[in-house]
Amino acid sequence: MYALDCKSFHYINSYFDHKILNRFFRNITHLGGATTTIMTVLIFIVLTTGFIRQTAIASGLSLLCSHLPVALVKKLLPRKRPYLVLENSQVLENPLTDCSFPSGHTTAIFSIIIPFILLYPILGLILLPIGFSVAISRVYLGLHYPSDILVGSLLGTFTGNLFYQLLMNGLFL
Repeated sequence: MYALDCKSFHYINSYFDHKILNRFFRNITHLGGATTTIMTVLIFIVLTTGFIRQTAIASGLSLLCSHLPVALVKKLLPRKRPYLVLENSQVLENPLTDCSFPSGHTTAIFSIIIPFILLYPILGLILLPIGFSVAISRVYLGLHYPSDILVGSLLGTFTGNLFYQLLMNGLFL
Protein backbone atom coordinates (compact mmCIF):
# COMPACT_ATOMS: atom_id res chain seq x y z
CA MET A 1 0.00 0.00 0.00
CA TYR A 2 2.83 2.39 0.87
CA ALA A 3 4.46 1.70 -2.50
CA LEU A 4 1.25 2.70 -4.30
CA ASP A 5 1.02 5.82 -2.12
CA CYS A 6 4.60 6.78 -3.05
CA LYS A 7 4.09 6.05 -6.74
CA SER A 8 0.90 8.13 -6.82
CA PHE A 9 2.63 10.93 -4.93
CA HIS A 10 5.51 11.02 -7.42
CA TYR A 11 3.13 10.98 -10.38
CA ILE A 12 1.18 14.03 -9.15
CA ASN A 13 4.23 15.85 -7.75
CA SER A 14 6.16 15.36 -11.01
CA TYR A 15 4.10 18.10 -12.65
CA PHE A 16 5.45 20.64 -10.12
CA ASP A 17 7.38 22.66 -12.72
CA HIS A 18 4.38 23.46 -14.94
CA LYS A 19 3.87 27.21 -14.68
CA ILE A 20 0.06 27.26 -14.99
CA LEU A 21 -0.45 24.33 -12.61
CA ASN A 22 1.98 25.90 -10.16
CA ARG A 23 0.05 29.17 -10.08
CA PHE A 24 -3.29 27.36 -9.76
CA PHE A 25 -2.29 24.93 -6.99
CA ARG A 26 -0.24 27.48 -5.03
CA ASN A 27 -3.34 29.65 -4.82
CA ILE A 28 -6.17 27.15 -4.42
CA THR A 29 -4.42 25.31 -1.58
CA HIS A 30 -5.11 28.31 0.68
CA LEU A 31 -8.86 27.71 0.41
CA GLY A 32 -8.35 24.80 2.81
CA GLY A 33 -6.23 26.78 5.25
CA ALA A 34 -7.39 27.76 8.72
CA THR A 35 -7.73 31.48 8.00
CA THR A 36 -9.82 31.03 4.86
CA THR A 37 -12.08 28.27 6.16
CA ILE A 38 -12.76 29.97 9.50
CA MET A 39 -13.35 33.39 7.91
CA THR A 40 -15.65 31.93 5.25
CA VAL A 41 -17.81 30.19 7.84
CA LEU A 42 -17.92 33.28 10.08
CA ILE A 43 -18.91 35.53 7.17
CA PHE A 44 -21.77 33.19 6.26
CA ILE A 45 -22.90 32.99 9.89
CA VAL A 46 -22.91 36.78 10.28
CA LEU A 47 -24.27 37.82 6.88
CA THR A 48 -26.95 35.21 6.19
CA THR A 49 -30.20 34.04 7.77
CA GLY A 50 -32.42 30.98 7.82
CA PHE A 51 -31.21 27.65 6.48
CA ILE A 52 -28.07 29.16 4.95
CA ARG A 53 -27.02 30.55 8.34
CA GLN A 54 -27.85 27.27 10.07
CA THR A 55 -25.86 25.38 7.44
CA ALA A 56 -22.93 27.74 8.02
CA ILE A 57 -23.15 26.96 11.74
CA ALA A 58 -23.18 23.23 10.89
CA SER A 59 -20.10 23.84 8.71
CA GLY A 60 -18.37 25.67 11.55
CA LEU A 61 -19.10 22.90 14.03
CA SER A 62 -17.96 20.34 11.47
CA LEU A 63 -14.73 22.28 10.96
CA LEU A 64 -14.11 22.47 14.70
CA CYS A 65 -14.91 18.84 15.42
CA SER A 66 -13.08 17.46 12.40
CA HIS A 67 -9.84 18.99 13.57
CA LEU A 68 -9.86 17.29 16.96
CA PRO A 69 -9.14 13.87 15.41
CA VAL A 70 -6.71 15.47 12.93
CA ALA A 71 -4.64 16.88 15.80
CA LEU A 72 -4.88 13.62 17.77
CA VAL A 73 -3.87 11.38 14.85
CA LYS A 74 -0.95 13.67 13.94
CA LYS A 75 0.32 13.21 17.52
CA LEU A 76 -0.32 9.46 17.72
CA LEU A 77 0.82 8.57 14.17
CA PRO A 78 3.57 11.08 13.36
CA ARG A 79 4.08 10.48 9.65
CA LYS A 80 6.80 12.55 8.05
CA ARG A 81 5.83 14.65 5.05
CA PRO A 82 6.71 13.01 1.73
CA TYR A 83 9.23 15.65 0.65
CA LEU A 84 11.25 14.78 3.77
CA VAL A 85 11.28 11.06 2.99
CA LEU A 86 11.00 10.55 -0.76
CA GLU A 87 13.81 11.37 -3.16
CA ASN A 88 13.02 13.58 -6.14
CA SER A 89 10.15 15.29 -4.34
CA GLN A 90 9.50 18.86 -5.29
CA VAL A 91 8.29 21.33 -2.70
CA LEU A 92 7.87 25.08 -2.20
CA GLU A 93 10.28 27.19 -0.18
CA ASN A 94 9.70 27.06 3.59
CA PRO A 95 7.43 24.00 3.53
CA LEU A 96 5.51 22.71 6.52
CA THR A 97 7.48 20.42 8.80
CA ASP A 98 4.79 19.03 11.11
CA CYS A 99 3.25 15.61 10.53
CA SER A 100 1.39 14.88 7.31
CA PHE A 101 -1.34 12.37 8.22
CA PRO A 102 -4.15 13.26 7.71
CA SER A 103 -4.30 16.41 5.60
CA GLY A 104 -5.76 19.24 7.66
CA HIS A 105 -6.42 21.43 4.60
CA THR A 106 -8.35 18.65 2.91
CA THR A 107 -10.28 17.85 6.08
CA ALA A 108 -11.15 21.53 6.50
CA ILE A 109 -12.40 22.18 2.99
CA PHE A 110 -14.59 19.06 2.93
CA SER A 111 -15.93 19.71 6.42
CA ILE A 112 -17.25 23.12 5.36
CA ILE A 113 -18.49 22.34 1.82
CA ILE A 114 -20.40 19.13 2.53
CA PRO A 115 -23.21 20.76 4.57
CA PHE A 116 -23.81 23.28 1.77
CA ILE A 117 -23.83 20.54 -0.86
CA LEU A 118 -26.38 18.61 1.23
CA LEU A 119 -28.52 21.74 1.57
CA TYR A 120 -28.31 22.64 -2.15
CA PRO A 121 -26.99 19.64 -4.14
CA ILE A 122 -26.48 21.77 -7.28
CA LEU A 123 -23.64 23.51 -5.38
CA GLY A 124 -21.73 20.24 -5.69
CA LEU A 125 -20.96 21.21 -9.29
CA ILE A 126 -18.86 24.09 -7.96
CA LEU A 127 -17.84 23.02 -4.46
CA LEU A 128 -16.68 19.46 -5.15
CA PRO A 129 -14.14 20.54 -7.81
CA ILE A 130 -12.87 23.14 -5.33
CA GLY A 131 -12.54 20.48 -2.62
CA PHE A 132 -10.78 18.04 -4.94
CA SER A 133 -8.47 20.79 -6.18
CA VAL A 134 -7.45 21.72 -2.64
CA ALA A 135 -6.82 18.02 -1.92
CA ILE A 136 -4.72 17.45 -5.06
CA SER A 137 -2.81 20.68 -4.39
CA ARG A 138 -1.49 19.21 -1.16
CA VAL A 139 0.11 16.30 -3.05
CA TYR A 140 1.17 18.46 -6.00
CA LEU A 141 2.98 20.83 -3.61
CA GLY A 142 4.85 17.90 -2.02
CA LEU A 143 3.22 18.21 1.40
CA HIS A 144 1.02 15.10 1.58
CA TYR A 145 0.73 11.55 0.37
CA PRO A 146 -2.47 10.63 -1.50
CA SER A 147 -3.61 8.58 1.53
CA ASP A 148 -3.34 11.74 3.68
CA ILE A 149 -5.81 13.57 1.45
CA LEU A 150 -8.07 10.54 1.10
CA VAL A 151 -8.44 10.23 4.88
CA GLY A 152 -8.82 14.01 5.22
CA SER A 153 -11.60 14.10 2.64
CA LEU A 154 -13.40 11.19 4.31
CA LEU A 155 -13.10 12.76 7.76
CA GLY A 156 -14.32 16.16 6.52
CA THR A 157 -17.18 14.52 4.62
CA PHE A 158 -18.19 12.49 7.67
CA THR A 159 -18.25 15.46 10.05
CA GLY A 160 -19.93 17.71 7.47
CA ASN A 161 -22.67 15.12 6.97
CA LEU A 162 -23.00 14.49 10.72
CA PHE A 163 -23.54 18.13 11.63
CA TYR A 164 -25.85 18.72 8.68
CA GLN A 165 -27.98 15.74 9.77
CA LEU A 166 -28.01 17.01 13.36
CA LEU A 167 -29.18 20.38 12.03
CA MET A 168 -31.93 18.87 9.88
CA ASN A 169 -33.13 16.67 12.75
CA GLY A 170 -33.34 19.67 15.06
CA LEU A 171 -30.73 18.36 17.49
CA PHE A 172 -29.14 21.79 17.74
CA LEU A 173 -30.29 25.34 17.05
